[in-house]
Amino acid sequence: MKKIQFFIGLLGLGVFLLLQCVFVVEQTERAILLQLGKPIGDASYGPGLHFKLPFIQNVIFFDSRVLEYDAPIAEIITLDKKNMVVDNFSRWRIVDALTFYQTVRNIPGGLSRIDDIVYSQMREALGRYTFTEIVATERSTIMEEVTTKSNVLLKEYGIHIIDVRIKRTDLPQENQNSIYGRMQAERERQAKQYRSEGREEATKITTAADKTRTIMLAEANREAEALRGEGEAVATGIYAQALERDPEFYEFVRTMDAYKKTMAGQTQFVLTPDSTFFKYLQ
Repeated sequence: MKKIQFFIGLLGLGVFLLLQCVFVVEQTERAILLQLGKPIGDASYGPGLHFKLPFIQNVIFFDSRVLEYDAPIAEIITLDKKNMVVDNFSRWRIVDALTFYQTVRNIPGGLSRIDDIVYSQMREALGRYTFTEIVATERSTIMEEVTTKSNVLLKEYGIHIIDVRIKRTDLPQENQNSIYGRMQAERERQAKQYRSEGREEATKITTAADKTRTIMLAEANREAEALRGEGEAVATGIYAQALERDPEFYEFVRTMDAYKKTMAGQTQFVLTPDSTFFKYLQ
């Protein structure tokens, strides 16, 4: 029984020593081997099974995936001397775990170097452009420039910047009110100008319409008088022809017309019986 217990204990000790001699690096990791706190070799360990000395050597693992750093909001001055609040983020990865450990030790140390370098490059790049260019036209160019220069400076730390992007650009709170006030005043000035131009154009249109109306009425009256004169001339000619053909019939027709006009209502007449006006009623 004691031999069995001794064998089991010896087997457990062997397994423990074996576990202390091997380590596994996952596919998403890189590792470096330390002996008494100092790195061994000049390269990091990739995915797979590796061996080490127990107790005097230990392993430090680093994430080899793409990481993201959301930088704190910072204030930057543009080329046209405007203060601008910039909120940016960076995507990065550890490409040399040994160099990364020797220079910044850990992820917080690496983020500190990324923050310093990316912010300085961002401030320098944005300082060469106006506020309008940064917001409207040159943002992609600025981001490519910041990414390239940051990679050059971060290479010595084993860090590679994949991309730097601006999430939001805005004006400081103390500047927004004054800028919005100037924008409102400018819009009101334009509105007054547009209303003044509209009234001027309306006056021109009304004047032109009144002129056209007056001309059209004058032309219509002139044509009406001309047509009326022509009609009266034709009527006079017809009356003259009728008088020439049969003066008595003409006198009879004209007298009948006079009867219709004078006797249509309740008009009373005081005439002598021998008046010629009633000769056709006798």
